[in-house]
This record gives sequence, structure tokens and C-alpha cells, in this order.
Amino acid sequence: MDYQHVRDEYCDRVINRCKLHGFSSQTIRSYNFHISDFLDYCHKCSLNLSNESVRSYLLSCKNLSVASMRLKYAAIAFFFREILNKPFDFEQIPIMKKEQTLPKVLSAEKIKEMIGSCDNIKHRLIVKLFYSSGIRLSELLNLKRQDIDFDRGLILVRLGKGKKDRVSILSNSLKDDLLKYYGSMRFKTDYVFEGRGGGKYSKKSVQKVIERIGKKIGVKIHPHMLRHSFATHLLEQGTDIRYIQKLLGHSDVSTTEIYTHVSNQKLENIKSPLDSL
Repeated sequence: MDYQHVRDEYCDRVINRCKLHGFSSQTIRSYNFHISDFLDYCHKCSLNLSNESVRSYLLSCKNLSVASMRLKYAAIAFFFREILNKPFDFEQIPIMKKEQTLPKVLSAEKIKEMIGSCDNIKHRLIVKLFYSSGIRLSELLNLKRQDIDFDRGLILVRLGKGKKDRVSILSNSLKDDLLKYYGSMRFKTDYVFEGRGGGKYSKKSVQKVIERIGKKIGVKIHPHMLRHSFATHLLEQGTDIRYIQKLLGHSDVSTTEIYTHVSNQKLENIKSPLDSL
């Protein structure tokens, strides 16, 4: 049978299986890409679809980051388990351990600089919303005006990561800015942030906005750093970690506990042993 036909048939089955599992469109695209790449590698190297071919393929990708390798592993494991009905031999193909890196956090002073450097009201609101509520980039893009409760000071995050709804906080200082922004806009949709041609603001547009603001203040910044800063600064203010867990939408508090490693909470009160000599 023609290889291209077989490859396309496998990919169609992968996509349909992912949809049955309720995976996000981003996960489906990612899985499809990595599985296609693996199939192409096997075809080029005349390898059968086996544990050994997976091992060989992953070794050929060794220059990638640990996160990318783990994603490839997850995609191919899904393909073997769900499509081929051939689970991995985990002794032959161990998964790479996650890198234990600490989240990058901005100081309050740098965030003030970011806000102060924004001449565009939409860009200023994006920075403020990220930092004041801890929402993710995808959640900001999906945010609708009816999801913001001005009276109660709450933001409803619909179908966040894991397809779960949750509530986050709305800063008092943000309310006036939002209402002013609403008054200046002629909305074509229900989204808080619209693209030029209508519809949602794009992921790339927000990333570029944050990147440009970072250049203005001399710091390399990505949107998730504002979420990290939100969590860390709340912890430093003495907010209970269980509340921070709820605001961030973490299913397990151990995920939130990483912020305890970057927080300066009470560190200044610890006496160095050198000072006791």
C-alpha cells in the first residue's frame, strides 16, 4: 500500500481518537504533527512501528528541550496505545524527567514600569489583567465582557485548562480602566479583546505586545511571567496558598507550591549563621 495513504489514514484515526477524548485543538495539532514526523522517520529509515523504532526516533531528536521531548513521547505513546494497541515497554523507552526550573518572576517595580510604558489603552489593560488576575494567555483571549462581574469584583474564567470553569479576582484599580475602554470601543463580538477584523485577539498579537513592552523597559518578558508574578506576590503578601491554588486553577496544591521557592516571604527575617559568630 502507498505510504502516503497509510500515513494519512493513521493521522485521521489519531485526530478522531483525540476528539473522542475531548482534547483541545492545540493538543490535537501537536499530536498530529509529532506522530506524522515519527511515521516519516520510520518510512525514511525503513523501520517497523516498534519499541525499537520509537527509541531510535527519540534519540535522533536529542537536541530538543526536555519539554519538547516529553510532548513527542506523549504523542507517540498515545498513537501506540490508542491506534496500534501496542503499549510501550517503559524499560526500553523511559520518559525524560521534567526539568526542575523555577518560574521567572518580575518585581512589582518592573510591572509598574510595564504599565507606565503603555500608551495604548488595550495594551495597558492586557498587562493589568494578566497581573491582577493570574489568567493564562488562552483564558485572556477567550474572556468575554459578560464574564466580568464589576459589582462583586470577580472574573469568571470559562473552560480554562482542563476544561474547568473557575473564578479569579478583579482589581479595583482595573474597573475604571475597563469601563473607559468599553466606552471607547465599538464591539463586533462579546470578547473583551477583539482583533482588527473582528473575532478574538490573536495569541501572536498578545505575545508581540508583551515582547515590545519588555523591550521598552529592558527585560525579556512573556505573558506567563505575569501569571507567575501574580502568584508569587500574593504569596509574599501572606495569602493562603490554597486560595492561590484556586485562583490559578491548579488541581493539585503541589503545582502551586513551586511559588514558595521563589517567594521572598519572611526570608528577610531569617538570620544568617554568620551573624551569630
